[in-house]
Amino acid sequence: MNHENGNEAVIEVSRLRKSFGDVRALDGVDLTIGRGHIVGLLGANGSGKTTLLRHLIGHCLPDEGTCRTLGCNAADLGAHELSRIGYVHQEGKLLGWLKVQAMIDYVAAYYPNWDRDMERSLMEKARLDPNARVSALSPGQRQRLAVILALCFHPELLILDEPAAGMDPLARMDFLELLVDQLQDEDRTILISSHILSDVEKIMDHVVIMDEGKILRDCSLDELRGEFTNVRIVSSNGDLPESLPLHGIVDERRERRQADLIVQRLDAQALDAFVRESGSEVETSPVSLEESYRHVVEGEHEGGRG
Repeated sequence: MNHENGNEAVIEVSRLRKSFGDVRALDGVDLTIGRGHIVGLLGANGSGKTTLLRHLIGHCLPDEGTCRTLGCNAADLGAHELSRIGYVHQEGKLLGWLKVQAMIDYVAAYYPNWDRDMERSLMEKARLDPNARVSALSPGQRQRLAVILALCFHPELLILDEPAAGMDPLARMDFLELLVDQLQDEDRTILISSHILSDVEKIMDHVVIMDEGKILRDCSLDELRGEFTNVRIVSSNGDLPESLPLHGIVDERRERRQADLIVQRLDAQALDAFVRESGSEVETSPVSLEESYRHVVEGEHEGGRG
């Protein structure tokens, strides 16, 4: 990612490799994230997302390459840097024997800038009982508590690792609404990983797609949306030709006089020329984010299309 307007890089990863036994979890990852972006880190379970995030906070050390967070080697992050990072783990690991308010007070004691007004507002929106035992909370409630703990000291960098994992659809919707309300700070950088694309589509402005330890896409959300196009061609003069003069067709469903295509990086001029010459009618529409993601990953498995 290019960081715009001279913004310094909050995250800088270069040629990062990490293996666990025979499994290559990260395979030469390069990634730069500038301040103020909301980045969706997308990939199936096992694609390397969590391993990458753990490197950013120094919980994993690289086999090769470098990883810098907030201008510091991630392995050397100290109290000052860590006090500027909020991290929500997908399993929401908290002290189960504490009550909710005691858990909040325990964490707040480490942050002189803890925002009690924000805490009260988030507790109300999250509908959490301050006197409930943490161990008695549902998975969705634990994640809401984890987000409160990660937000109320106003971190410059917020890392959310599959924050809605394990929630039912209604709990996920409530949780994401809570997040959206808090993600409007233009100076805060947010990296949110998910294998459920609908969880992050309305939040992010930038997309990083991972698969098998590699980054397949690092682009704006608008760029990914524009990479693939639905194209419907209907012939007015007999059957369509067997081979259509369009490059980048990644999916094709045909009848004699109609073709429904998904085209990567559509050449609008070539399409217009074919329509004029054949007398066909054409209709184009955007491809869903889920479909775009699927074709990016499938294209890599088929030898690469991008």
